[in-house]
Amino acid sequence: METLFTHAQVFDGERLLPEADAVLIADGKISAVGACGQFDGYRGPRWSLPGHTILPGLIDCHAHLVLTGDADVWGPLTRTPAAALALQALDSAQRCLKGGVTSLRDCGGVDHIELAVRDALNSGMFLGPTVRAAGRFICMCGGTNHPVARIADGEHEVRVAVREQVHARCDFVKLMATGAVLSPGAVLEDVQYTVEELRAGIQEAQRLGKYAAVHAIGAQGVMNAVQAGATSVEHGVFLTDEAIEEMLRRGTWVVPTLGAVSRIIKHRDRLPVAVVEKAQRVSESHRKSIARFYRAGGKLAMGGDTGTPFNPHGDNAWELFEMVDAGLTEEAALIAATSSAADLMQLQNRGRIRVGYEADILIVRGNPMEDIRVAADTRHHRAIFKAGQMVQTRRWGVICHEGGFADEQS
Repeated sequence: METLFTHAQVFDGERLLPEADAVLIADGKISAVGACGQFDGYRGPRWSLPGHTILPGLIDCHAHLVLTGDADVWGPLTRTPAAALALQALDSAQRCLKGGVTSLRDCGGVDHIELAVRDALNSGMFLGPTVRAAGRFICMCGGTNHPVARIADGEHEVRVAVREQVHARCDFVKLMATGAVLSPGAVLEDVQYTVEELRAGIQEAQRLGKYAAVHAIGAQGVMNAVQAGATSVEHGVFLTDEAIEEMLRRGTWVVPTLGAVSRIIKHRDRLPVAVVEKAQRVSESHRKSIARFYRAGGKLAMGGDTGTPFNPHGDNAWELFEMVDAGLTEEAALIAATSSAADLMQLQNRGRIRVGYEADILIVRGNPMEDIRVAADTRHHRAIFKAGQMVQTRRWGVICHEGGFADEQS
């Protein structure tokens, strides 16, 4: 089955293509990209899309499928039966797809439930995003996310915890190096794992063919994570010049998760005072750190910490706005959400509009290079294709048909 999209701008995941205004997909893959004129003899289904932009499907590198955006994080996770959590995680993933996210990275779940959901989605049993998952958080005794984490203290036990996640068939591992905004009683700057413990876990993951994402907020925790060999630092709230220099030297990614903090502050009247106070304290430093890292030439990948309070699945794309608001250009934010995110997740054939790649496509009304809200606000989304299959929904008030799009009247 072929479909030709014409008369649209094309952002290929790295840049806006000045000479290309047409994309042909066939059998679930990108078949050709070029000028409309080269398809004059084409007689198959054709959508004319003036005023629209074709993008790779967005990639969220920091989501938690077992969370739902509720104010209460820990209660539902510790009291909900496993079967219900699995259905909830499946629903979360499908909401992400309808929000323009065609691939995502689950950065910590509960009892490997999210791994089963990953397998159901990646096998095609259910339509959803391509998922890579870490399995259980690995933290010290009493550390960040300990109610649902694999608790491990000391280098040997951290290695064992990593082996357990690999045995459960994780795609990468997630280590918790510092305190967190949502963890009761945790001080943000607390160094929870030593650099030696982190290095033991990261090296064991690498020995077994995996990489490590490390939750790190405080400056010393960030430096420990980087020196231990983390592939990505999650959050990166307090980045020193020394840490940025070391990250650039090593090629470490940062996944900012700016929107998670913004939404806590926006809904501060519905959350515990301690959580709100921590969010307010980190907000400005967080945005400045990410802006400095970007200006220094650091590698960024979009991640929303999706599923945290008032940060629901399906609204993942709003992280694009948060990154631009913090100081990235529109192009840089889109790269972080497509090609760079794919590289971090080691997705070899996604994240770019390129011949031979999977036809994971987002079509938006307008030009996100001029106004990022065109991609960040799902009201501007017009169609999503996952491996060439259109995600059927009227959520955005349009009817899709051969020939283009029309505003829905009813």
